[in-house]
Amino acid sequence: MELNEEKLNELLGQVVTEMGAAANGPLILLGDKLGLFKCLSESGPMDSTELAAKTNTAERYVREWLSAQAASGYITYDANTKSFSMTPEQAAVFGDNESPVFMTGAYYAITSVYKDTPKIEKAFQTGDGVAWGDHDTCLFCGTEKFFSPSYEANLISTWIPSLTGVEEKLKSGAKVADIGCGHAASTIIMARAFPNSTFIGFDYHDKSIEQAKARAAEAGVNNISFQVATAKEFPGTEYDLVTFFDCLHDMGDPVGACAHVKDVLKPDGTCMIVEPFANDTLEGNLNPVGRAFYAFSTTICTPCSLNQEVGMALGAQAGEKRLQDVATSGGFTHFRKATETPFNLILEARA
Repeated sequence: MELNEEKLNELLGQVVTEMGAAANGPLILLGDKLGLFKCLSESGPMDSTELAAKTNTAERYVREWLSAQAASGYITYDANTKSFSMTPEQAAVFGDNESPVFMTGAYYAITSVYKDTPKIEKAFQTGDGVAWGDHDTCLFCGTEKFFSPSYEANLISTWIPSLTGVEEKLKSGAKVADIGCGHAASTIIMARAFPNSTFIGFDYHDKSIEQAKARAAEAGVNNISFQVATAKEFPGTEYDLVTFFDCLHDMGDPVGACAHVKDVLKPDGTCMIVEPFANDTLEGNLNPVGRAFYAFSTTICTPCSLNQEVGMALGAQAGEKRLQDVATSGGFTHFRKATETPFNLILEARA
């Protein structure tokens, strides 16, 4: 076969670009942990000496780090003044941990993927799963750090109001179960916004529940509690709202989880399913967002599901239609897309 030189150069250019992005990943973590992005976003423009002095770091390392970020387009370099700064957009993505588009959490999760590659390699060879709790701990803090800004920006202002009659119930006083709560970012946000309601976070990963309790104590919310339990067996009845935040596709038996939720909801109760944004076909997901979610799905979501009973392995790009099939197979008769963001589908299921 003859190589098409133009297509080859185009592909090599893409590979080199992404090689640089992969190599820069650890530097993004360092920039976050050492406060380099935050300091530059708040104090710039400055040169490497000034940034090193403000962050108590070594200038020679900072100089190289700044150069790598400028070459990546993550910070801005002024050749006339020999100084570095961050535009408002760059600061929102890397320098402000309260920004709804703060992205560094993803890189913590990516770190766990590299560390866990031997486990995933074995899973590829055997077909076995890899439990959520068997991943490197960077995954847990990275997941919390990645999803929290979006939850903070959208959950109370947009997502809950998009559900039929739910906001009014929460304001007056409702009983809520947050399934697969992890470190409780979603649970705490809801509990803080609706003090008249009672929230219980459930997760089958005991270490995450320990962290959830600590996070809730730090947040000072007293209408919240946590228990270790699976999605198919969590206790309680007469719930007004049950939520799944970016976790239903990770479950081995999401149909069974939905069936249990339907059984423990009040007759007029609601199940809110927040899932990674996806179209219903592979060709509809061949884009940057789909690419990222397929990659995480290969190394985290699909192995997690395959490690559990049934092992449906929906994957992180299941799409609205497959999720509707799961919910209706679990007994729900009303299902609709309530709203969406570039990264999430917000789905409503009712009896």
